[in-house]
Amino acid sequence: MREPDRIVRLKTVLARTGLSRSTIYRKMGEGTFPAQLRISVNGAGWRESDINRWIADPAAWRPTCLSGSHPKGD
Repeated sequence: MREPDRIVRLKTVLARTGLSRSTIYRKMGEGTFPAQLRISVNGAGWRESDINRWIADPAAWRPTCLSGSHPKGD
């Protein structure tokens, strides 16, 4: 059985990617970095699998689909 995809917060994303906060948000706006998920009124995070895919190949990263949801099996 697969483990559920964890949601990671900004501090973790900063540490894992080595990017600055402003660079992450700029890249999100350009569509070259995974989008955040709203997890509460004042909180947001990223799917760990999206961050892992970006780290594996940042230059080629693109969203898995346009709707923002994961396709089956991902």
